[in-house]
Amino acid sequence: MQDIVTVDIGGTNARFAIAKVDQGRVVELGEATTLRTADHASLALAWEAFGRTINRELPRYAGIAIACPIQGETLKMTNNPWIIQPAMLAERLHLEDFTLVNDFGAVGHAVAQIDDQYLEHLCGPDRPLPTEGTTTIVGPGTGLGAACLLRRKGQYFVIETEGGHIDFAPLDEFEDKILRALRRRFRRVSAERIVSGPGLTNLYEIIAEMQGLPITMRDNKALWEMAMEGRDSMAAAALERFFLSLGAVAGDLALAHRAQGVVIAGGLGLRVADKLPHSGFAERFVAKGRFESMMGDMPVKIITHPQPGLFGAAAAFASDHPEL
Repeated sequence: MQDIVTVDIGGTNARFAIAKVDQGRVVELGEATTLRTADHASLALAWEAFGRTINRELPRYAGIAIACPIQGETLKMTNNPWIIQPAMLAERLHLEDFTLVNDFGAVGHAVAQIDDQYLEHLCGPDRPLPTEGTTTIVGPGTGLGAACLLRRKGQYFVIETEGGHIDFAPLDEFEDKILRALRRRFRRVSAERIVSGPGLTNLYEIIAEMQGLPITMRDNKALWEMAMEGRDSMAAAALERFFLSLGAVAGDLALAHRAQGVVIAGGLGLRVADKLPHSGFAERFVAKGRFESMMGDMPVKIITHPQPGLFGAAAAFASDHPEL
């Protein structure tokens, strides 16, 4: 059994914890420490601050999830001042070995290793995710993340994708109007322009324009609060359109992956978990024409683990180092 540092780096916060891994699996995840990236000039300084916070020498192994594609000599994130050079990490963090993974790839590893108790049923048949075949993972947050989990003969493989950037596909006349309105703002309208945190603002503003009503809310965080509480009819209408589009996109990706199960994740996934079952999500998820019967036989879950990024970063390391 080996102690490792597990890290989940986003635009605003970096989360750290100590995990225990054994024979390719995460067996324990310690308490998370959250540090604001703006308060630390680099990952190395935040790393040292974490060590001081827990008052111990840090292990020389690490799983690190980063909210950007893991490619090239330099990794840069939106809304995060840190510049990460993978070739220099071992020296700067005093590591013997480490695994780097995209933040949504980490969620894929978490889905592969967490207990079923952290996978809450949403729609479709109430049965576990497949132990053979493909599971699609979709996560709305600041953007729209997507990954594919493939299980074969007792092993699993996580495939990181940019599925959130597929084209938005309208399914009714109202969404045709939404697409035309968004085309005036963006050269290309991807699913992420609607199925994401900022996407709710886009929907709200377009619905107000269609109704000839003034826009009364411009702060995205406040808009989400109003929509979730149902205190504003336009915000509530935008949220329902968000749910419809999330169902459609999740179904499209599952169809493309020939999935046997789907997991909704992301920063917004757990936040909307109570409302999704009572929305139009399930109807749009299965509305795939000749494949409707197949889609209706697919279990759809929501991941409820409090730290899927940290757990997943540790799981990615464990998967890469089964000898430890």
